[in-house]
Amino acid sequence: MTTESADAPHSARFLPRPAAAPTAAVAVYPPRRPGRDTPSPPGPSRARRHRTTGPLVAVDCLAATGAALLVHDLAQLPALLGPMVLCLLVLNRRAGLYRPGLAPTALGDLPALLGRAAVCWCAAAAALAACRPGRSLELAALVCAPAVHAVLACGGRAAVYRVRRGAARRRPRSALVIGVDPAARQLAAALHAHPEYGLRPVGLVVPAAVVPGASDGSPDAGPPLPRLSSAQDVIRAVIQNTVRDAVFTRPPEADPQTTALLRRFVGQGATIWLAGAAAGYGGRPAGPGGEHLWGFACRRLDTAPPRHGGRGKRAVDVVVAAFALLAATPVLLGCALAVRLSDGPGVIFRQERIGRHGRTFMLLKFRTLRPRDEHESATRWSVADDRRMSPVGRLLRRTSLDELPQLWNVLRGDMSLVGPRPERPYFVEQFTQSYPDYDARHRMPAGITGLAQVHGLRGDTSIEDRARFDNLYIDGWSLWQDALIMLRTAASLFRMEGR
Repeated sequence: MTTESADAPHSARFLPRPAAAPTAAVAVYPPRRPGRDTPSPPGPSRARRHRTTGPLVAVDCLAATGAALLVHDLAQLPALLGPMVLCLLVLNRRAGLYRPGLAPTALGDLPALLGRAAVCWCAAAAALAACRPGRSLELAALVCAPAVHAVLACGGRAAVYRVRRGAARRRPRSALVIGVDPAARQLAAALHAHPEYGLRPVGLVVPAAVVPGASDGSPDAGPPLPRLSSAQDVIRAVIQNTVRDAVFTRPPEADPQTTALLRRFVGQGATIWLAGAAAGYGGRPAGPGGEHLWGFACRRLDTAPPRHGGRGKRAVDVVVAAFALLAATPVLLGCALAVRLSDGPGVIFRQERIGRHGRTFMLLKFRTLRPRDEHESATRWSVADDRRMSPVGRLLRRTSLDELPQLWNVLRGDMSLVGPRPERPYFVEQFTQSYPDYDARHRMPAGITGLAQVHGLRGDTSIEDRARFDNLYIDGWSLWQDALIMLRTAASLFRMEGR
């Protein structure tokens, strides 16, 4: 069950050792509610999404009703509208017509509306003919109905979009522009000059591996915006400005830093926009005819919501951890007694670790070594070869029995059975600065074991490899994968592969 390191990994050996341990890493997200310390990702506001979706759904329903009233007998209206509206809403939703872009136009929606209206009316006519053969739609009505329907829907959408543009001018959403000069700053200037797009740039994020190609002080640079290059700067800007949108002007796969930024924003639930050269990312065309931001090709990046386990994973954690604690009670008592007799008082060792969304918690272990002071506990990578460790402590670490108290952390909700291993704030700060993907590990609750550990990434191994395995686990999470990892971990315990 253990996954702790035995020796300082290659990537951690040359970290500086300050005179005092640094403070805990700042939490990535603000508290969910005032007075509570449980952080949560900001995510897109449901109210903001429904502000446009609700009216568009209502417009489509009214357009179907209006077309039915104009071309058909009122006595048959109830039988006609049921399949009509159901088919219409399903097709429009699948076509993305309820997720308009930054500058949608009703005429741009007209071809899609007309085609789906024709399909819906054909389906409704077929259903009506099957139910009431004597009152089926005439050919003239079947031809006129989709046209009337599309015109009404187009007119209604024009009104909705007009109201939306006015609201966007009054209350633009904070956005970060990711890219390099001059494209990023030109796009930011365009968004600032045209508030009808509904985005207010609050900062330029420049990946650390990219050297900017233009100075900040050019005449056409637009409004002065802070340049953000570190993860801490981005986190601070997201929290202070309540950022809900991220606009990428370079393809997300251009470099590891940009990929890490994309993963971080997706994990936060932000809306991702690809503009300029990035609009062709994934093989999609970026030419004219599509949506644009004042001449910059633009499209929304369809990102699947991150599957981080949710209630299913939590239910499995509670059931398995509770059963394991009950079953292991004799072992826990035996370990506690052995530690007490060998090393004296203080059976349980508590250490601050970083969990999901940067929240700190106290990780529990059986004490295998008493550190000299808090500084050593916070900044020393490993004590596996420390001569102060008693034979009992070495046995507990070798068999991974020292990790058993973490089952209580799982019941408390601090951790999960499977997930990225939590680390101390000092090392989280160092690794976040050195490896772009490291901070993305905190999208998932920390775990007692994980995908990196069952692949042998413990002890003197690469932190970069561990972060890559942890993010791979999060991106492809499933309960079956958790079960496989727990089985492989149990097998490693019998082989005594602990530290």
